[in-house]
Amino acid sequence: RHLHRRMPAWARVVSLAGSPALLITPEPAEPALRRLSHYLLSHYQKSTRPVHDWRTTTNVAIDLMVYAILSVVRTLPSKPSLPCPQHWTDEFLRWDPARFDNLTQISLPMESIWVPDILINEFVDVGKSPHVPYVYVGHHGEVQNLKPIQVMTACSLDIYNFPFDVQNCSLTFTSWLHHSEFRDINLSLWRQPELVKFDRSVFMNQGEWELLYVLSHFQEFSVVIRRRPLFYTVSLLLPSIFLMVMDIVGFYLPPNSGERVSFKITLLLGYSVFLIIVSDTLPATAVGTPLIGIYFVVCMALLVISLMETILIVCLVHKQDLQPHVPGWVRRLLLEQATILLCIWDRKKFRQSRTQSSDISRQVAREWLQVGYVLDVLLFRAYLVAVLAYSITLGTLWSVWRDA
Repeated sequence: RHLHRRMPAWARVVSLAGSPALLITPEPAEPALRRLSHYLLSHYQKSTRPVHDWRTTTNVAIDLMVYAILSVVRTLPSKPSLPCPQHWTDEFLRWDPARFDNLTQISLPMESIWVPDILINEFVDVGKSPHVPYVYVGHHGEVQNLKPIQVMTACSLDIYNFPFDVQNCSLTFTSWLHHSEFRDINLSLWRQPELVKFDRSVFMNQGEWELLYVLSHFQEFSVVIRRRPLFYTVSLLLPSIFLMVMDIVGFYLPPNSGERVSFKITLLLGYSVFLIIVSDTLPATAVGTPLIGIYFVVCMALLVISLMETILIVCLVHKQDLQPHVPGWVRRLLLEQATILLCIWDRKKFRQSRTQSSDISRQVAREWLQVGYVLDVLLFRAYLVAVLAYSITLGTLWSVWRDA
């Protein structure tokens, strides 16, 4: 009796009329998952489209969720990581849940069933997608393939507004074998375009690019991304701005000394080295030149103009005793009218300089020095206005594009 209590119910010995009798114990029932898997795949043919009537079109619903933008290289290809669910109905994968312990969903090996050959037209290389060997199948035959893919696609990059650019990369899904004219496969959207547009539920909001929205139409998705410009602002724009500010400060050096020329030449050489360093950072395409490249070229031209202005002023104020008298029209234009225009308060000293100098050579030298100072102030202010106007124009354009 003690042994009888410890034995499982299905293995107990049954006593008939006081004498023991042997009971044949049945094997435990096969799990419902195994029975269902065997029921579905035992006679399944994955080489043919899963429809009873060949005239029936297989509707494949596709969806797109951007997980990350891994890289956008300087040329055309980009590499986004995309969870790309696919949904279709397999007429040979249906069952009655009541026969299989009320199972309504099962995971089956992907290589054991028919899978649509959905490709992206813009593929240029095979990405390193994670291996997901299973698909989910519902009891009505609905199949869900939730495998994420990493694609390298060719995008037409518009780099004119770099580093404040917005890029649009289109992904067109199509069937390589089952063309639409044969009516074998019909591609459609799984979700409404409004739900896809601002879905950032799985997007990793880090890195150089940020996801703005995803436009969807029929079997085409357009991933719109925007570059985060902080890195390029710090590494490209700020050093250039600092060098231009130092060039403006260099105008306050005395024009009759040779230090200004050497200072301007040093700045020009430093800016040239800076452009060589940043050339690998700028995007390079044959379509067009980014605005920041034009900005660097104009800054280089302004530095050259500044150096030429300095050389001109030094030539005027250097070795004044070897030069002739200042022409009368130059004296009237610069020492009288220009001093009023430029608000030079010691212009009275300029007009009286000829009567207070008895030595002819010293008088000539002083006149040319005064002409050089006035001309230096005039050119400096014109240069400053040009730099400010150029900077304000670029800043306004980049701000408008950034907000847009």
